[in-house]
Amino acid sequence: MMELMDLRHILSLVDHTMLSVDAVWEDIKLLCDEGIQYGTASVCLPQSYVKAAVKYVNGKIPICTVVGFPNGYPTTAVKCFEADDAIKNGADEIDMVINVGWLKDKKYNLVLEEIKAIKNICGEKILKVIVEAGLLSQEEKIAICGIISDSGADYIKTSTGFHKGGATKEDVALFAKYVKPHVKIKAAGGISSFSDAEEFIRLGVSRIGSSKLIKTIKEMEKRSS
Repeated sequence: MMELMDLRHILSLVDHTMLSVDAVWEDIKLLCDEGIQYGTASVCLPQSYVKAAVKYVNGKIPICTVVGFPNGYPTTAVKCFEADDAIKNGADEIDMVINVGWLKDKKYNLVLEEIKAIKNICGEKILKVIVEAGLLSQEEKIAICGIISDSGADYIKTSTGFHKGGATKEDVALFAKYVKPHVKIKAAGGISSFSDAEEFIRLGVSRIGSSKLIKTIKEMEKRSS
């Protein structure tokens, strides 16, 4: 079993996430409380709760939300409006979903311009780009690495967790090979154990998206008490 300090280090890289369709305010408050208690990198929550969550945490933890989630196919104008609204409501970080269809149609310039437009709205705020790797071919994965590298975005993110396939070590290794050094990697989708999280970090991941790791550490604490 890992030492507590190792677990704390992993948790410091976690975006503690609650994006369930049926999430209510009590769920969001608990998410925020847990994120603060365990020192996670951020809490990631639905756009409609951003303003209330920002007020609730009062600067104690960054607030992350999603744009174009989970399918990625709203128009660029709609995604830009979502991002602008989220930033105005106090979001510190944005996780946007690419238009997967555009990528598959090789409309690379449209994908690039959309990411650049949203990053322009984010300014100094962090932008993570969700590519839904489980839906992509090897060629498409390599292409999106280049696009994100040229876009100004801060992170490439494996998946939403809402479609087939989640984070895989093979995809993370591929991203680490093909994105430029200034682009960080976020692994998300199905990460529920600290051993898996640790392995992803060793492969070069700077953020972990998870709704389960806090539950896991709480169960561990209960067993050891």
